[in-house]
Amino acid sequence: MTSTAAREESEHATTQRLLESSATLSYDPATEVDWDTPLDTGDHGASPEWSTLYGTSYWDEMTDEQRRELTRQEAASVASTGIWFEMILQQMMLRDFYAKDPTDPDFQWALTEIADECRHSIMFARGAEKLRAPAYRPKRHVVELGRAFKTIAAGETAYAAILVAEEVLDVMQRDWMRDERIAPFVRTINNIHVIEESRHMKFAREEVRERMAGTGWLRRQVGAVVTAIASYFIVTSMVNDKVYERAGLDKSRALREARANEHHKSQMRSSCSGLMDFLASVGLLTKPAQFFYKRANLL
Repeated sequence: MTSTAAREESEHATTQRLLESSATLSYDPATEVDWDTPLDTGDHGASPEWSTLYGTSYWDEMTDEQRRELTRQEAASVASTGIWFEMILQQMMLRDFYAKDPTDPDFQWALTEIADECRHSIMFARGAEKLRAPAYRPKRHVVELGRAFKTIAAGETAYAAILVAEEVLDVMQRDWMRDERIAPFVRTINNIHVIEESRHMKFAREEVRERMAGTGWLRRQVGAVVTAIASYFIVTSMVNDKVYERAGLDKSRALREARANEHHKSQMRSSCSGLMDFLASVGLLTKPAQFFYKRANLL
């Protein structure tokens, strides 16, 4: 057996295991999440330590009620950004597998992942609504850049960007799903997403490794920068500027302190160390790419 054939056989075996895992360990948010119990405003929406204002002087001045409301709005904003990116992800995967062999395990996994993402988007939408949040959306220019990215991104660039978005959210949610200060229905949403996204991240990593194998210098350089730019806009769009007004805060001051918040920057960097190691291992952490990851506080 040639090395290429052996690699393909190993990849198909991995995908088959993911399909089997999905068949035995998947959830229906419509029945798993408690949508009926009214929101308890004594609960947080995210771990306070993950708030963009935690550790600032403004946070120290805020009432407990304002802190809880802020974390609820931030959690809803993250969920809304997740929906936006999941829409991009689904379109990229459909385009990637268009007219390919439907008997291939990779093809069947792609449809399985898309089905998961549809359920996740509905779950996030209902969760944000229950948190009494408006429809947070990225800035207009980011939405338009996303429209272009989903149309032209392919190969390792598409899957690496998918991986960055999923891994950053995964790290946050692993903390949130265990935190008893957070509303129970939000913890359930986080738990479902973490379990099911772990399969998606494994597939994305395998796709990036496969597609980076034997790539030339120029393609690697371009792919690294495009992935980093996409990652920058995804990560910096997670918390909408409007969350501060919604929590009854001075928006200008909140934005100023959030942007200078070294605690939150440190949280992001430490949580993404494994992701950065992976990108470096496949040749996607070039010096130009590092500039954008540093701007997003991922490195």
